[in-house]
Amino acid sequence: MKKAKIYIPTKTSMQSGLGKSDKWLIEFETEDTGINPLMGWETNSNTLSELNLEFSSKELAIEYAKKNKIDFEIIEPQKRKIVKKSYADNFLK
Repeated sequence: MKKAKIYIPTKTSMQSGLGKSDKWLIEFETEDTGINPLMGWETNSNTLSELNLEFSSKELAIEYAKKNKIDFEIIEPQKRKIVKKSYADNFLK
């Protein structure tokens, strides 16, 4: 049976905003990776590991996984705690 994880990807270190942080991804887990005897690179016979599916909501991703008989794990996003700061706080303490 195919195994996958459903999650919202975190922003990269090169991003300052939260753009594209509302899409849910299905990422298939890799299995039985090996070494290519010709080049010595890591290889995999399962091409599903290269596939990421994007959905607009968690419910659509779950529905797709159930419909296609994919065993899935849901990773809930952690909420950011925003602390309001002002420039004057640098001089008050």
